[in-house]
Amino acid sequence: MHGLMMDRPLLISSLLEHGARVHHDTEIVSRTVEGPIHRYTLAEARARSCQLANALTKLGVEFGDRVGTIAWNTHRHFDIYFATSGMGAVCHTMNPRLHPSQLTYIANHAEDKMLFVDVTFVPLVEAVWDALQTVQTLVIMTDKEHMPATKLPAVCYEDLIATESDAFEWPTFDENTASSLCYTSGTTGEPKGVLYSHRSTVLHTFMMALPNVLGANDRETILPVVPMFHVNAWGIPYATAMTGMKLVMPGPGLDGASLTELLNAEEVTIGAGVPTVWLGLLNYWREHGASVPSLHSMVVGGSAPTRAMIDAFQNDFGITVLHAWGMTEMSPVGTVCRLKPSISDASEDERHTLQLKQGRAVFGVEMKIVDAEGNELPHDGVAFGELKVRGPWICASYFKLEESRAHDDDGWFATGDIVTIDPDGYVNITDRSKDLIKSGGEWISSIELENIASSHPDIAQAAVIGVPNEQWTERPLLIVVPKPDRQPTKESVLAFFEDKVAKWWIPDDVLVVEALPLGATGKVQKIKLREQYA
Repeated sequence: MHGLMMDRPLLISSLLEHGARVHHDTEIVSRTVEGPIHRYTLAEARARSCQLANALTKLGVEFGDRVGTIAWNTHRHFDIYFATSGMGAVCHTMNPRLHPSQLTYIANHAEDKMLFVDVTFVPLVEAVWDALQTVQTLVIMTDKEHMPATKLPAVCYEDLIATESDAFEWPTFDENTASSLCYTSGTTGEPKGVLYSHRSTVLHTFMMALPNVLGANDRETILPVVPMFHVNAWGIPYATAMTGMKLVMPGPGLDGASLTELLNAEEVTIGAGVPTVWLGLLNYWREHGASVPSLHSMVVGGSAPTRAMIDAFQNDFGITVLHAWGMTEMSPVGTVCRLKPSISDASEDERHTLQLKQGRAVFGVEMKIVDAEGNELPHDGVAFGELKVRGPWICASYFKLEESRAHDDDGWFATGDIVTIDPDGYVNITDRSKDLIKSGGEWISSIELENIASSHPDIAQAAVIGVPNEQWTERPLLIVVPKPDRQPTKESVLAFFEDKVAKWWIPDDVLVVEALPLGATGKVQKIKLREQYA
């Protein structure tokens, strides 16, 4: 027996329509690539998205066509998100920090029909243009006044939409229709495409708005430093349309001074980004005596925050750090580390230690841990194994890849993370399977060593890799970036580990470097460190 409910598809266009009707005066504020601050409302964003959808229709964009973007977090990128998906095309966001050869591969693999680029990235597109096999139209995301000189056959964004009607009838179609496409960063092999659907995106948006997740509502103002070219900015643009939360976008201004100015000017209450960005902001505040009084929460994802970072933001600035975890394949959010009420009586040290964990699964995400033979392990906080997940916004397979070694016969997706899960459901990633160090037949967690090293008073960043050892197979090597005007020594750093881990876990050596190699999403590229220091 079926329930007698209306069968209305979950479509991204419904998010924008709802936002324009119910939260019509909610602001979307952008620092533009050209420099000035741009403001418009959700109602005005809907109008511009309709204009763009009309323009795309005239240019021959059809149902299912991929439309590529190489762009910062700005209002024009917001327009494109909703116009492309709303009309039944696929919004394909590309990471400009990837190597040109990877960008070319991704654009060709996706078969992008159109490409939208910010002025910043025109030289990048010029360098790969001749290798793009399917792009028919290039649109530069600016106005006529700021159109750059280029030999490419480019169209000006504002000219493209200027004469179009702001009325567009969003089509109704199956909610499982593809909506957007994002490629993994390709740390092993070629990048793989994750093809999201309207259904998965809307369900993920509902989850993001929950009080125990983002807590999005029309009294909050959020600034996502996490880029719109990376996993749909964690779904924040969609949450803005659903909940009326004010959205502030930083454009290319990601340095400490630019972010602080924008955070204060717009009285931002929630920030979202990767640890490397927040570390830069923290250093700027310390050096200049700055702060952002309105900011009460900071969502940190992409990689784990350090204990020192959590302590500094919470103790010195009164900002709650929300550690979140997910993957491109998960749309991306899978866990958020909010403390249970029963933990409120714990000591500050115990609470901050718990915040280093990735948190508890959000509604919609099922989790289990398995050993090397695939046997399920208990959630006792002790047993550790590979984390597998499934849910309505987790990829079932990769785009144009018939077989996936990441999925088992029952449909569970293997994350590659080695974790424990305690009885309260808190996930603790002990390492990536590829980053565990096996020394003398025993496992050493590189993440645990990095967390300890990062709490050393002289160290800003740390990475641990396994290097070959004739006697023990592998031994840990610690590579650190010092804090400004600090000079950590090998002796002081190794002594710092002595009462914190087993003696055989302590790294064999410490290298001090000016910077760690970061990948396109802000994560430390350990593969490069292994190549350099093997």
